Amino acid sequence: MTPRSFSAQRGRAGRLWLMQRLATARKGADLLDRKLRVLQNELIRLQTAAADNAARWDNCQVDADSSLLMAALIGGQREIRLAADDLRADVTIGYATTIGLRYPATATCSIPPTRGWEAPTVAGARRAHATALSAAADYAVAARAVRTVETEVSVTRHRLRAVRDRWIPQLEQALTEVTLAIEELERADAARLRLAMGPAVARMVVSRAGGWPGGGT
Repeated sequence: MTPRSFSAQRGRAGRLWLMQRLATARKGADLLDRKLRVLQNELIRLQTAAADNAARWDNCQVDADSSLLMAALIGGQREIRLAADDLRADVTIGYATTIGLRYPATATCSIPPTRGWEAPTVAGARRAHATALSAAADYAVAARAVRTVETEVSVTRHRLRAVRDRWIPQLEQALTEVTLAIEELERADAARLRLAMGPAVARMVVSRAGGWPGGGT
């Protein structure tokens, strides 16, 4: 339906409907803009944290590899296997929410206790690997959070662009055309009313003057 046909069918009600939709679109654009700014700030923080955790993980991995090599050279592979004994560490992920967006925020590692009889080199390798595991979990959480927020930033930016660049201009144009159409209809109605009232007003004036000049009726 074109704006003019819309105005012809609904008149001022149609214009009011467009005004309400335009106000809603502008408010939505403001909310999206605020959300985008908050997400962009959070993204910068998360990217910094991810870079720091990546560097920490690299360093811890080097230490873990060195300590494991030392334990293997001194105690042998058998002592390392006996110390491990199929034990597994647990990692618990905590989540945060920003502007309704949920993403991983923390990683808590639970390391199996030592057996007490481990050689110092094996115990050192265990500690180094526990530290490396914690660093790796922190980096994984930060990297995942960055990807989640980056996706939401992209979606929010796209929605804001659609509202600002397409939806609001279309509503503004439609409102202008509807307003002009209504004014056009009102002028046409006023002109028809003047034409319709012309003879009646003339007869009323003649009646009050006592008849047509020259005795005509």
